[in-house]
Amino acid sequence: MHKNTKIKIAIFVLLVGMACMFTAVVTDHWAVLSPQVHKVNETCEAAHFGLWRLCKKHIYIHSENFREGQSCGPISLPGEENCTYFRHFTPGQDAEIFEYKTQKEYNISAAAISIFSLIFSILGSLCLLGSCTGKGKGRHYLLKPAGMFFAFAGLCAFISLEVMRQSVKRMIESEDTVWIKYYYSWSFACACSGFVLLFLTGIALLIISMPQMPRNPWETCMDAEPEQGE
Repeated sequence: MHKNTKIKIAIFVLLVGMACMFTAVVTDHWAVLSPQVHKVNETCEAAHFGLWRLCKKHIYIHSENFREGQSCGPISLPGEENCTYFRHFTPGQDAEIFEYKTQKEYNISAAAISIFSLIFSILGSLCLLGSCTGKGKGRHYLLKPAGMFFAFAGLCAFISLEVMRQSVKRMIESEDTVWIKYYYSWSFACACSGFVLLFLTGIALLIISMPQMPRNPWETCMDAEPEQGE
């Protein structure tokens, strides 16, 4: 396979990874929390949240859907929804989330690191653009920093995922919370996909941009045959 073909495939995969990560950052379905339902024909309150917003949904539990010990939901059931933004960067105020105080640093860290992931993706895209519009044998030089930027973007996405996972775990384990069950939703899956695609393809792009290794031990890099993609 020619080098240019490999680069085109890598660029396509990176575009998909960036789309997944951007979707995860701007949506509010990273995790879904549910309290236990004690009575039939009553309204319970489930919640889903992302990096910036918490949405609480009032769901009416009918008698035909009620089971002993079940949790509120599923979140896809119809109900009145109310969304509020987290006060991440308001100084001097505690984050009153899910009816008890959580560690504000978790939410700030996950949101900030995800922004770094997007910034690295933008820098990598600029390097790719410069490589595609350049001319001559040196036009692939920008592929090396592009691969590094995309690998860093994937790494930041992974850190943001882990911080969010630890945050949800602390919420559920707290004695002050009413939530008994949780699961990670499609926004979290988008972030996972973005991490895998950006990190692995960034490393692959970095390897592709490296000079071709000599085929024989007595050859030096300067004596090696020219690359097919040039």
